[in-house]
Amino acid sequence: MRDVGAGRWRRIASQIGRSVAVWAVSTLTMLVLAGILPDFRIRTGDGDSATRIAVTAAIGAGAFGLLSALVWPLLVRLLLLVPALVLGLLVFFLNGGLLLVALRLTPADRPEAAPETAVVVAAVMSAVASATGAALAVRDDDAYRRRLYRLADRRGLARPFEGPTTPGVVFLQLDGVGHDVLVRAAEKGLMPTVAGWLDATHRLTPWRTDWSSQTGASQLGILHGTNHDIPAFRWYEKDTGEVMVCNRPTSAAELQRRAVERTGDGGLLTVDGASRGNLFGGGADEQALVLSVAGRRGRENRSRAGYFAYFSDPANAVRTALSFFAEVGREIGQSTMARIRKRRPRIARGGLYPFIRAFATVIERDVVVAAVMGDMLAGRTAVYADLVAYDEVAHHSGPHSRDAEKVLQRLDRATELIAEVAQHAPRPYRIVLLSDHGQSPGETFRGRYGLGLGDLVRAGCGLPVPRRARRTHSGAEARAAVRAALRRPVEENGGRHVPTGHRSEPLVLASGNLGLISFPDVHHRMTREEIDARHPALLTTLANHPGVGFVLVASEEHGGVVLGAHGVEIPVDALDEPGAPDGEHGTPLADFGPGAASAVRRTHSFPHTADIMVNSWYDPAEGEVLAFEEQIGSHGGLGGAQGKPFLLAPFALSEAVEEGAELVGAEHLHRVLRRWLRECNGPQVPLEVSGDHQVA
Repeated sequence: MRDVGAGRWRRIASQIGRSVAVWAVSTLTMLVLAGILPDFRIRTGDGDSATRIAVTAAIGAGAFGLLSALVWPLLVRLLLLVPALVLGLLVFFLNGGLLLVALRLTPADRPEAAPETAVVVAAVMSAVASATGAALAVRDDDAYRRRLYRLADRRGLARPFEGPTTPGVVFLQLDGVGHDVLVRAAEKGLMPTVAGWLDATHRLTPWRTDWSSQTGASQLGILHGTNHDIPAFRWYEKDTGEVMVCNRPTSAAELQRRAVERTGDGGLLTVDGASRGNLFGGGADEQALVLSVAGRRGRENRSRAGYFAYFSDPANAVRTALSFFAEVGREIGQSTMARIRKRRPRIARGGLYPFIRAFATVIERDVVVAAVMGDMLAGRTAVYADLVAYDEVAHHSGPHSRDAEKVLQRLDRATELIAEVAQHAPRPYRIVLLSDHGQSPGETFRGRYGLGLGDLVRAGCGLPVPRRARRTHSGAEARAAVRAALRRPVEENGGRHVPTGHRSEPLVLASGNLGLISFPDVHHRMTREEIDARHPALLTTLANHPGVGFVLVASEEHGGVVLGAHGVEIPVDALDEPGAPDGEHGTPLADFGPGAASAVRRTHSFPHTADIMVNSWYDPAEGEVLAFEEQIGSHGGLGGAQGKPFLLAPFALSEAVEEGAELVGAEHLHRVLRRWLRECNGPQVPLEVSGDHQVA
């Protein structure tokens, strides 16, 4: 008992000593700034003696520290109502306001600071105080652990540091990082932490996505065990008349509801889990920055709680805000250089994109990493977190660009920090890195051919298209095909279109290099025969276009067919059969690699598959695709690295698949992660069968 009491007093003395040291450094910082900045003066009532000035600075620094500790968390609560992109500016102004209040609390004759100077002084003092406290705490393991815990504020959910002896699992998703990109980054020294794990402590396994190679389909399958009826990133549902978009809060909530209803299970994180920065909750009790709850109102919406957990520390707020604006400047500089050097391919990167990129690469990263740290220090059993930085940058700069490589370096540092914090957790942790898809490079469809997929569809339907698109080679060919099919001129009368009956125009949606075409006035999935009767040249125009790899459409005769150039037509059920009628030009799926036929056949069975599914051309030699969106790094369809993500797990966990077998599909990956949780004495979920769908 005497030793326990002595240890308690030593900790108290150590805490007091660190507080005094931080106060002293803050006071010195204020004195230095007062001597440097012309609009910041510390005046006293009895003259300018050094003692009086030092006392005034000490009182001001102490008052600022107390206000930061007591008032700042209340201000951050109010900031939860503010859009995230506005947060950076408010951080500086509010911090400067706290300093002005602190200066007025001093007994001296009103120290002076211009408002804009107060913002600078407050930012510097917060950063110095944070760095000093961290440096002093690192030498004391208990203090360092408590500081990390406080930075990742659990809002009253504190647990004792002594935790269970069974290991927990942290699943860290590096969004959009393909298997080959990870290996290349490790070999080049961009990701030293990952390089140290490869073949030393962790086992690397590639896996193959479904046709819809994007976060919505992959993450729903990984977290909830099913991605049934997710044909793309965005699609039109005829029964409801709604366009579903995976990163729209209302759509994410509905997709999660359908998944839970289909499997009869809450998800991977149902027992003592945490979901951070994801599209879906996975059944976790603790959720922050989770899109599927972002659209809810009231107490159930905990999507922004992660912001409070991180920004309640003013030093975090200032550091992240500074990094935010630095990233905005970095993106503007990089895009400007790309234009000056006339790099190809290149897309427009203006407007709000610099701020969106900064949010993904700075704010989202910092908040999610802090939340994961807090989860480990709280001893949670399973944590799944998504870091989206690389995916966002690679879309606009390219998956192999220097911009994207810089992001990989920062992601590796975040991984290293999480691994270091795991050493201070109350239980051992096994850290699993994985990705939801990769990215395939290539210029855009519009950039190569001068018209978008929507323009090509309209031209193939005989509908008016913009003059610029009409003059392109593709537009002219499509119009010629329509004239030949109808045996009459198209779009005469000055180019005005005269609608026939009550037919609506086709709705064209894009998900990377996957295009979806729907006819909203027809309430069922149209067949090839029906489409040919309405628009005789459309399917031929699409299938024969050099930027299109293949087309999937329903068929009254065959159930479904895949169409390719030169009149190739293969029934879906015959895609894998030896001697399939692929003609002299070969099957349209030949270049897309193993598993393409089964992926197409599975998507064909979905209730909400579009009337026409179009996958872009793919060059297997260069690994390039043509995005139907304005992206030079894309994913969402078949072709190249986008369909080959990775799984990096400790050797302590069993192999994901048997030697020689493949890990195919997000649902399969879900079953692997479930097994690993059971191996760690995590959530115990029995096998269940729901219809023809099995979950483990």
